[in-house]
Amino acid sequence: MLSHQGIWSAIDRLAARNGLSTSGLAKLAGLDPTTFNKSKRIARDGRERWPSTESLAKILEATGDSLDCLLSLMEPADADRLPRARTVPLLGMSDASHGGFFDDGGLPTGHGWDEVAFPNMPENAVYALEVSDDAMLPLYRDGDVVIVSPTDTVRRGDRVVVRTQSGEVLARILHRKTLRTVELHALDAGAAPQVLGLGEIAWIARIVWASQ
Repeated sequence: MLSHQGIWSAIDRLAARNGLSTSGLAKLAGLDPTTFNKSKRIARDGRERWPSTESLAKILEATGDSLDCLLSLMEPADADRLPRARTVPLLGMSDASHGGFFDDGGLPTGHGWDEVAFPNMPENAVYALEVSDDAMLPLYRDGDVVIVSPTDTVRRGDRVVVRTQSGEVLARILHRKTLRTVELHALDAGAAPQVLGLGEIAWIARIVWASQ
């Protein structure tokens, strides 16, 4: 029997099976990125909102999965056989440059965060950032999700997300860190290195996983 909670849970699990957030799944299917957001599932007056048959057909076509597969993800017995998943906070990379989303240590705070489930995530403090443009090519594409840890120690060669005091958010490779400066290399090997003073940096978080 179809239920409101069951069909939305199946969409969440279908996205996770394909290494995507629900907004990434929507974009893959050619839908508005907010189509499957949790905020869209209940109307302001409390009525349940259901996904359209058109949107379901499009995500199945995009992932290559069958309707039977989607329906099976509604069943607890089948869901239990999926890899154990952890839910982590999710924010669009373009939103990360705005104020109010992070505390002084680079940890998530405030409202506006979504959630995404990923299997086999470490138990330390992590969150997800969704790539929303081509600025991270060639490593990360529009719609990819990167899991970052603001509490991990960063070392030379690590891929990191850096937020500057001015609000700019950068994905870089840490090349060198001294008591005064940090040298960052772009993901595109042809770009020039960038040197920032420690006073210019709000926080650095290590990228520990990416959906690709």
